[in-house]
Amino acid sequence: MPGGKVVSPTPVTVIGKIATPWTGGSAAAGLTVFKTAGCSACHTFRPAAATGKVGPDLDKLPQYAKQANEGPLPEYIYNFVTNPTGRIVPGFPPGVMPATFASTLSPKQLADLVAFLAKGP
Repeated sequence: MPGGKVVSPTPVTVIGKIATPWTGGSAAAGLTVFKTAGCSACHTFRPAAATGKVGPDLDKLPQYAKQANEGPLPEYIYNFVTNPTGRIVPGFPPGVMPATFASTLSPKQLADLVAFLAKGP
């Protein structure tokens, strides 16, 4: 390119942890999010005393994440909540879980929910 400058990508060293949208949440606050967002209506999850049967049993989240092989459990949970149509648990029909949580829950609420669900039973 005439008069242009040639550049090449160079690595950047990061010291410390890189923040991700699913980190830094409070499991205690996540219980409140779970209840107010209506998760109990569809999901079973012992820590929330939830017994819903419409959606997957969230007590089995580690198993689902392992089967999906899409990264660590908190990342899987975050991706499942924010893009449920992209992660269908076998045996459950697509399109049942609302795809609106990414826009209706704040980043803090999402991180709290992930912390709560990742803590598990």
